Amino acid sequence: MNLPRIKKAGIVDVEFGEGVTIVEPVNIYGCKIGDGTFVGPFVEIQKSVSIGCRCRVQSHCFICELVTIGDDCFIGHGVMFVNDLFRSGGPAMGDKTKWCSTQIGNRVSIGSNATILAVSICDNVVIGAGSVVTKNIDQPGIYSGNPARFRRTI
Repeated sequence: MNLPRIKKAGIVDVEFGEGVTIVEPVNIYGCKIGDGTFVGPFVEIQKSVSIGCRCRVQSHCFICELVTIGDDCFIGHGVMFVNDLFRSGGPAMGDKTKWCSTQIGNRVSIGSNATILAVSICDNVVIGAGSVVTKNIDQPGIYSGNPARFRRTI
């Protein structure tokens, strides 16, 4: 009988700021989490991710490599970040040179079940629940839809 290779979820090689709260189970490795940030259960944060101070990452989120999140951000339940845009017609299959980065500014709120592709989002933005962000956002305001579009100023 063949046995599978089993890897356990956990917290490995993470640089934590002061007053960070983590609710297990989580899979967090090789990343940086700033002062006063909260991370809910069933979250994966991969290596080379940086999350600023005083953020809230709600349950069931996936934050892939190459994501930077500023200070005072809210990441709603089930938010997914994507770094492989299938630019060659299929998945990069581990070829990290084909991955793209994501930058989230300060005071950004991302609603539950939003999907954030490899983009840059400026400061002071609200992303509506269920939205799909496919292009850079360089104007503060409220965005929603699939694809996410500017709705109004805050």
